[in-house]
Amino acid sequence: MRVWFITGASRGFGARITAQALAQGDAVVATARDSSTVTKQFGENESLLAVKLDVTNEAQAHEAARAAVKKFGRIDVLVNNAGFGLLGAVEEASDAEVQHVFGTNVFGLLNVTRAVLPHMRRQRSGHVINISSVGGYAGYPGWGVYGATKFAVEGLSEAMTAELAPLGIHVTVVEPGFFRTDFLDDQSLSRTRQEIPDYIDTVGKTRNVAADVNHAQRGDPSKLAAAFMKLADAKTPPTRLPLGSDTVERIEAKNAHVEKELAAWRSVSISTDWTA
Repeated sequence: MRVWFITGASRGFGARITAQALAQGDAVVATARDSSTVTKQFGENESLLAVKLDVTNEAQAHEAARAAVKKFGRIDVLVNNAGFGLLGAVEEASDAEVQHVFGTNVFGLLNVTRAVLPHMRRQRSGHVINISSVGGYAGYPGWGVYGATKFAVEGLSEAMTAELAPLGIHVTVVEPGFFRTDFLDDQSLSRTRQEIPDYIDTVGKTRNVAADVNHAQRGDPSKLAAAFMKLADAKTPPTRLPLGSDTVERIEAKNAHVEKELAAWRSVSISTDWTA
């Protein structure tokens, strides 16, 4: 039996992963800003510990980690899932809006990770799974600030992979594409208050697409949850796991573009080396 610690477990990916883990007989520490929402959804269960956690509160994160270890003795899998989107041009995003989304998606993730890692280091085992996005690998108009938070998660995950491997701890960054969850609903997606007319042909199109595809996305969240179980079972998990054919297509397109651009500018790129 594994012990999962899942943030943002009351809805979306977090709820799906929680349900799947419980169904296969694992224990889950399911956290949410309002822990009663977890209990209402999953009921009373000896294998479930619902914990109140605002990831932006570092003290709460440490309290939640201690409660998990007190209840189940260990934490095997950390899923940093809590987060939300911000739709708008980079210029349109106010300082407060930028700080708010970074506060949850990056600094909140760091709070929880710092709280859980001492227990995994003591165990000399564990798996940290950070949820990024297709937008954490390739940028999109209108998703610049949100994508920047996920680019940060990607960089942190790569570094942690190297730092934690000697301690028996795996790290994987998961890159979901667009799935049929409530991510594009108002409760998960913020929009910049400012909308500048000059961006109507770029960010404006993204806003329209977001409205049109809501709950008609390509990805099946139940299948995503099943993929997480396979990931947790892997003896040698990947550093990156794209989920969704749209993510795979976007990664392949970006890699091809980067390779082509690198070839075109290679002589300039290597011309800056010191010569004797």
